[in-house]
Amino acid sequence: MSYQKYFEDALIAGRNIIDITADTAIAVLHDLADAAVAQTDHLLAENQKDLDRMDQSDPKYDRLKLTAARIQDIAKEMRNVAELPNPLRHILSEKTMPNGLKISKVSVPLGVVGVIYEARPNVTFDVFALCFKTGNVCVLKGGSDAEYSNKAIIGIIHDVLKKHNIDTRVATLLPPEREATEALLNAIGYIDVLIPRGSQSLIDRVRQQSKVPVIETGAGIVHTYFDETGDLQKGAEIICNAKTRRVSVCNALDCLIIHSSRLNDLPEILKPLAAKGVEIYADERSHAVSDEHYPAHLLHQAEPEHFGTEFLSLKMAIKTVDSFAEALDHIAQYSSKHSEAIITEDAGNAAAFLNKVDAAAVYVNASTAFTDGAQFGLGAEIGISTQKLHARGPMGLQELTSYKWLVQGNGQTRA
Repeated sequence: MSYQKYFEDALIAGRNIIDITADTAIAVLHDLADAAVAQTDHLLAENQKDLDRMDQSDPKYDRLKLTAARIQDIAKEMRNVAELPNPLRHILSEKTMPNGLKISKVSVPLGVVGVIYEARPNVTFDVFALCFKTGNVCVLKGGSDAEYSNKAIIGIIHDVLKKHNIDTRVATLLPPEREATEALLNAIGYIDVLIPRGSQSLIDRVRQQSKVPVIETGAGIVHTYFDETGDLQKGAEIICNAKTRRVSVCNALDCLIIHSSRLNDLPEILKPLAAKGVEIYADERSHAVSDEHYPAHLLHQAEPEHFGTEFLSLKMAIKTVDSFAEALDHIAQYSSKHSEAIITEDAGNAAAFLNKVDAAAVYVNASTAFTDGAQFGLGAEIGISTQKLHARGPMGLQELTSYKWLVQGNGQTRA
């Protein structure tokens, strides 16, 4: 099958979408939010077809699952995006040169944005909302696991676009087969930037094989360090929230690092996790302290492979350290540079942690569950970038723009 027509249509749509006014974009996104809620029963029925094909023990099952409450949240995020300031056509800088040339730097869309993602149907809504608001065309390649859900969602999007007499090719859903992924990776001259969202294996494959520019949204191997001066009540609540709020997301906690002087507090820290059924993979010292307090069927000896693992489930590793510096070393060795946190009452350690930890989001005395576009006031996110070029952390509207130079003269020529 040839996918050339999809890409050619996206280019044509990209030339037209720039004429859509800010008011129209706002109206479309509000109408889409209303339509998503109105068609909740249809979306849940199509989503159930996908869920029926997946093992419930698969970590992707929770990401795949839509509920009425989640659809309400998706709609809320689209309305938030609609009302955020438009980042396009902003004059970032301007100057007049001695020769009279007026030079301006102005924000513009990236162009045609390709997104490859797995079993996350909410991404279909989020990507469209963010791209449409910023004048970008989106070419979507969802996984076969979410085929029915994604088709239902793109159908709703297209219905709303037709209502506003807008070219539906501004949002294209590619077929679910793997060949479509290969075509997207090689769509030189058609796709301006490619953003993968999903497992580390998917991200690695896209980064290694893509012939078009990639913004890497990495997996989340997330640590929280309970420092010597950490507050016990704060710590227990933060750690439980970071681990159990939603285990299948990239900001979920994977490894608790604890200072050896606070090991006697570990049973109290872990008590909320036991109630949630979290399996613990503890190093030798933390295992010895927890052995008589944590449910035996949930407590295991940690192996080397448990450190540096993104669990995406009710599982967590524990590492004991003897110093702040050792905690930083462990994070540096195993972090995916997504989200890292410290629980401390020591202002010096808090400041040093913020300064020295190399991650997209670094926290003091707060749950890493906040690494999210909506929670950062971005309305929604197209992904969480773990790289440093162009975008880092939750990618909202601003991160979906580039800029161009506008040069206005009156007959000037260069000697």
